[in-house]
Amino acid sequence: MEWPIRRKKHQASAQSGSVETTPLLLASEDKSRIREVDKPMRFKQFVVFCSIYSLLGILALAQKSDKKSDQTQGQQRETVAKPLTEKQKRKQEEKLRKELETPYKKWLNEEVVYIITDEERKAFSRLQTDEERQQFIEQFWLRRDPTPDTEENEFREEHYRRIAYANERFASGIPGWKTDRGRIYIAYGPADEVESHPSGGTYERPYEEGGGTTSTYPFEKWRYRYIEGIGNDVNIEFVDTTMTGEYRMTMDPSEKDALLYVPNAGLTLAEQMGMSSKTDRFNRTDGTHLGTGNQPLPERMNEFSRLEQFAKLQKAPAIKFKDLEAAVNSTIKYNLLPMKVRADFIPVTGSSVLTNVTLQFDRKDLQFKQKEGLSQAIVNIYARITTMSRRTANWFEDVVTVDVPNEMLQQAVQGASIYQKTVPLQPGRYRLNVVAKDVVGGNMTNFEMALDVPHFDEEKLESSSLILADQIEKVPTKSIGTGPFVIGTSKVRPRVGDTFKRDEKMGIYLQLYNFEPDEKTRKPDGSIEYEIVKNGSNEKVFNFTEEVSTLSGGAAQVVVEKILPLKDLAPGQYTLKMKVVDRKRNQTLTPTATFTVT
Repeated sequence: MEWPIRRKKHQASAQSGSVETTPLLLASEDKSRIREVDKPMRFKQFVVFCSIYSLLGILALAQKSDKKSDQTQGQQRETVAKPLTEKQKRKQEEKLRKELETPYKKWLNEEVVYIITDEERKAFSRLQTDEERQQFIEQFWLRRDPTPDTEENEFREEHYRRIAYANERFASGIPGWKTDRGRIYIAYGPADEVESHPSGGTYERPYEEGGGTTSTYPFEKWRYRYIEGIGNDVNIEFVDTTMTGEYRMTMDPSEKDALLYVPNAGLTLAEQMGMSSKTDRFNRTDGTHLGTGNQPLPERMNEFSRLEQFAKLQKAPAIKFKDLEAAVNSTIKYNLLPMKVRADFIPVTGSSVLTNVTLQFDRKDLQFKQKEGLSQAIVNIYARITTMSRRTANWFEDVVTVDVPNEMLQQAVQGASIYQKTVPLQPGRYRLNVVAKDVVGGNMTNFEMALDVPHFDEEKLESSSLILADQIEKVPTKSIGTGPFVIGTSKVRPRVGDTFKRDEKMGIYLQLYNFEPDEKTRKPDGSIEYEIVKNGSNEKVFNFTEEVSTLSGGAAQVVVEKILPLKDLAPGQYTLKMKVVDRKRNQTLTPTATFTVT
């Protein structure tokens, strides 16, 4: 049986000479022919089948790889999300510290390398924190500021202008500030006179160098009329013996002579006249190869003068504008008004610390005036707090009066009057200057001290100043946080000088911050140990331990307020040692204070 339509198509194809690849003939006489026709068709089908199978295999592998990649990424994301260990945190902190040190190292080794003194460099190397380094830098520029009362520092601006000029003008394969010309320019500024020979060539020697004509390497002569610490008429010579643009400072005036090693060339006048030979230049013992024979040299060209000048030019220039401390130290003081000063620090936030400045005057040092049955002493107080660069951070002034009935004046003068002012400051190092004047007697004093306002880390166990007080008491609700000697809800009057009598009671005040709270009770989990040791004998006269959870306040802030009778303590000097332990964070604080019992 045949399919007529297919048969017709097959015949048409045969007539056209094409090969039909689809087996449509089923007659027996055509079976052999069908087999022959099917061979190329089956081979092509096999190739197509293999290609499709390979493609499916590749797609399957790709999907499997994508799934594995997704799993790997998920694992990586999961790993990154895990909290860092303490070791990893310390490593990151150390890396960050080294990165932050980089600007200060650049400042020391590049920006001020030619003007910083050896003493300043040693002091800078002993600093531990970036805050200390920043304060050092401020003080460094202040010492050189010609107008310290203005915001601008002309010396610093001129210094960086010189660095920029040196980099632009003297670079020669290395930065301009590293070259000899750059160093001298940065340290001493532009020369008063410059003799430049950028191409070298023919040169008429001055008489002091032997005279005569020679050929030279490129060189420059700089002349300064005066350099402080070095002297007058300072001549500096730079020679480019390599012809690369890098000029070297030299002590030998003959180093620029390009014909120095050429026999019978570039002779000096003495050599031309036969008074000396060129070989004599290499027998000199003064460090030069001048062809002057026995002719004496000027004093400034003397071997030791040249060596001394060269050595002085290697040092940092003298500071023109001395630190104001020199004037303060040399001031003659008279009619002093004795005054005691102390400072305590109570943090409010991480960036603000209440600084309690307490002044104490003994009444016997004050002059009283009597009027209408009342004796009165008046003290004017002015205080200024400045940064280490002497920029004002805060100030206060006040008038303190002491009123005593005339009949009680004899007993009153045996005591002391105390004054306190609270000033908010940011963490850092400051200078406190207090001027007090007894209006009646005319005596005056000027007191200066450093204020090291501590930085409080919110992630660590921290504490305020440990205050030994002669009075600790609660204040009315309306007076909380206001008034002299008030800290929070308590009035804490510190004992300036930390000296107590046996019949008195000593108050202990301390604030503790950032305890890790217990997960269940949300209370701090820690302890405080109090220990009093007599100095000299190390005898323990008092020891007491209590749990932090029993004190007022929460984990964020715990307030320690204790009153200790001193009647059982023998006269002498003692040390109060406290040990505060946060068990959750495994952190410990050990504040201490010394006091005297009379």
